[in-house]
Amino acid sequence: MRKFSRIKSSEIGHTPGTLHGIEKEIDAEIELIRFNEDDIKREMIEEFSLELIEEENYVNWINITGIHDVELVKEVGKLIQLHPLTLEDITNTRQRPKKEEFDNYIITILDMLSYQGEYIQSEQVSLILLENAVITFQEAHGDDFNQVRVRIEENKGQIRKKGADYLFYALLDAIVDNYFHILERNEEVLEELDDLVVAAKTGPDTLENIQDLKQEIVFLRKTIWPLNTIFGNLYRVESPLLSKETDYYLRDVYDHVGQLMDEIDVGRDMLSSMLEIYLSNKSNKMNEVMQFLTVISTIFIPLTFIAGVYGMNFKYMPELDYKIAYPAVMFLMLLIAVVQLIYFRSKKWF
Repeated sequence: MRKFSRIKSSEIGHTPGTLHGIEKEIDAEIELIRFNEDDIKREMIEEFSLELIEEENYVNWINITGIHDVELVKEVGKLIQLHPLTLEDITNTRQRPKKEEFDNYIITILDMLSYQGEYIQSEQVSLILLENAVITFQEAHGDDFNQVRVRIEENKGQIRKKGADYLFYALLDAIVDNYFHILERNEEVLEELDDLVVAAKTGPDTLENIQDLKQEIVFLRKTIWPLNTIFGNLYRVESPLLSKETDYYLRDVYDHVGQLMDEIDVGRDMLSSMLEIYLSNKSNKMNEVMQFLTVISTIFIPLTFIAGVYGMNFKYMPELDYKIAYPAVMFLMLLIAVVQLIYFRSKKWF
């Protein structure tokens, strides 16, 4: 059975701007990746400071793992002048995916999905675009950004030649691309189950599997649907932080989100059709059983009548004195049964 796992914080009853930490066993970590076309530096650092993002000749990527450490989030927010509600959104893992634009930064919050066995693990990640830096906040270790790190370290593509806005796009694109891997695995299971249902080779756990897939698609749709609005607005943003060229790349991500939504809708339609076929197969199977039982019952109605007549305890029943009475009655009953079977068969009742 598929399940969904998400670490949740509680904001119920708190005043706006209150940060909601979650107890975790991991320690918060800060990773710095600083690069330009000719140079790159990657290291783990002890604490955040403005000097890390003020190096104008470099693009700076600060990846902070551990939003449960609210004091660290507060410190970063104070230094780069984040709005209190932005800090609340970063630490609140119930946050719906969103995009907001401020004078000095743009923030995008969305979920990273991954399979952990039969579980879909959902982790919130927040991306903040500054003038020459990108700051990302994650819940735990492990993310969809490894390919971006490889491209930076090996100087592949354009990422080392572009600014912070292109890095911002590349990170968002990596998260969206991973959704395709999640959907591909979902579609494989969906197609296998569809083949079994159409071939009427379903087992007792088929309905449970269909329901699990339905819940999974609803979960994916709930996660991905808001991105349609986010990226639809993001590439239209009039901000000095986003260049016109990067807008084109963001538009491409918007197209990918549209494709994801199409695939989710197709999967949902397949599930609806699959459930109808499954229920129809069950109904047909039940009808076949009832038809068989009806034929048997119909055959035994006249036989039961004959047996009932000769089972009466009347003294004067002349047939009882005949030597061939018993075999004659048995032959008559057999003949009636055979005639009925031939008739039912001619009517294609079974």
